[in-house]
Amino acid sequence: VRLIESGGAHVQVGDSLTLSCLPSGRNFDDYTLAWFRQAPGKPREFLASITWIGHTTRHADSVKDRFFISRDSPSQTLFLIMNTLKSEDTGVYYCAAADNLRATKLDFDFWGQGTQVTVSS
Repeated sequence: VRLIESGGAHVQVGDSLTLSCLPSGRNFDDYTLAWFRQAPGKPREFLASITWIGHTTRHADSVKDRFFISRDSPSQTLFLIMNTLKSEDTGVYYCAAADNLRATKLDFDFWGQGTQVTVSS
């Protein structure tokens, strides 16, 4: 499994940003894909997940009103749409995959290299 994230940037408070993840190396029909982030000095945090088939989504309470996970079928790309960014959204954002359609945040075994998002005022 290979997960390639892109789209990280240095933005301002209140901006919007969309991250992309291109998964490859496997048939992902029975997989759940997700976004996590790790802020400086903090543990990795689950943000959102989506089943590759069925597009069932889950969002963490902390971001559910601002962040949205989606998948584009033609391009087979995973997205994280982030709105109204705050300084505390700064961190490394990771794409992850689990071979489980009912994956919890502990079930993700495959990880991308991460992409840096920095939000400054």
